[in-house]
Amino acid sequence: MPAAQALSAAVLWDGLAVPLSRLLLSVSVGLFLGTLIEALHWTRAVAKVAQPLVRLGRLKDVAGASFSLAFFSGAAANTMLAEAYEKGEITRREVMLSNLFNSLPTYFLHLPTLFFIAAPFIGPAAVLYVGLTIGAALLRTLGIVLLGRLTLPPLPEGCVACLLTEDPKWDWRAALDKTWKRFKKRLPRMVYYTVPIYVAFFFLKRWGAFDALEAAMAEHVSFLAWLPPQAMSIVMFHMAAETTAGYAAAGALVQTGGLSIKELVLALLVGNILSSPVRAVRHQFPYYAGIFKPALALKLIISNQSLRAASIALVTLGYALWG
Repeated sequence: MPAAQALSAAVLWDGLAVPLSRLLLSVSVGLFLGTLIEALHWTRAVAKVAQPLVRLGRLKDVAGASFSLAFFSGAAANTMLAEAYEKGEITRREVMLSNLFNSLPTYFLHLPTLFFIAAPFIGPAAVLYVGLTIGAALLRTLGIVLLGRLTLPPLPEGCVACLLTEDPKWDWRAALDKTWKRFKKRLPRMVYYTVPIYVAFFFLKRWGAFDALEAAMAEHVSFLAWLPPQAMSIVMFHMAAETTAGYAAAGALVQTGGLSIKELVLALLVGNILSSPVRAVRHQFPYYAGIFKPALALKLIISNQSLRAASIALVTLGYALWG
C-alpha cells in the first residue's frame, strides 16, 4: 500500500475517530433538541414563522416547525420530521416534501461560511455568485410549495395542522423525562446505522473510490465547450478537489485578468452543480441514515441533489442568457 494510503493510529484518530465523534455529537444534539421540542408541543408556536408558506403548500405544522428549526440546526429539523413520520403524523410524501422545503433555511445556515470563504478569493464576484445561489434556494422553496399545493390534500379551513392539537407546555421536568426516554430508545439505532456507514465511506475515500469517480466526471465535460478554456480549470478544481480549490483557481484568474466576472461566476455555478452529487453522498448519507431509515435517507439525498442541481442550472441558464 502506498505511503499516502497507509493507515496509522494518527490517521485513524484524525481522519476517522474525531470526525465521526463530531458527527455523532451533532446528530445526537439535534435528536435531543427535536425530541424535546416535540415533547413540549412547541411545534405549533415555532411553525408560525413559516405559516404562510406552510399553509400555501398544504404542509402540516411539523413541517413549519422543522423549517424554522433548520435555520439553527439541520439535524434537529430532520429529527423532528423523522419523529413525526414514525408516529404516523405525516406521510412519506410529506416527509420528502418537508425535507426539500427546508433547503432554504439549511442554505442560510451555511451562508456566512460560504461567503467569507469565497470573498477573499474572488472579491466582488462573491456577492453575485452567492446571490445567484440564494436565488436558486428561493426557487427550490417556491417549487416545493407549488408541488405540495398540487399533490397534497387540502387542510381543514383555518387549520395548519390538525394532527398536532396540543398547546405549548412549560412542564420542563415531565418533558425532559419523556425526552430522555425517547432519546435513549432512538440513539442506539442512530449509532447502529451511522457508524458502519461512516467507516465504510472513510475507507472508500482512502482507497480512492471517490477520487476516481470525480476524476471520471471531470474527464467528460465536453458539453461545456461554451465556457472559455480558462474557466474550465475552475470547473475541474471544483470537481477534483474541495470547494476552496475552485475558489483559489478563480482568484488566480481574477488576478491575471483571464476571465470576465460573468465567465467566472458561470464557471463557479457549473462547478457547483457537477461537484455536489458525489460530495453529498459521501458526506450526507452517514448523517441522514442516522436519522431516517437508510432507504428513505438515500431517496431524500437524491431528491435534494436533483432539485438543487435543477434550480442552480436554471439560474445559471438565466444568468448566461440575460446576466
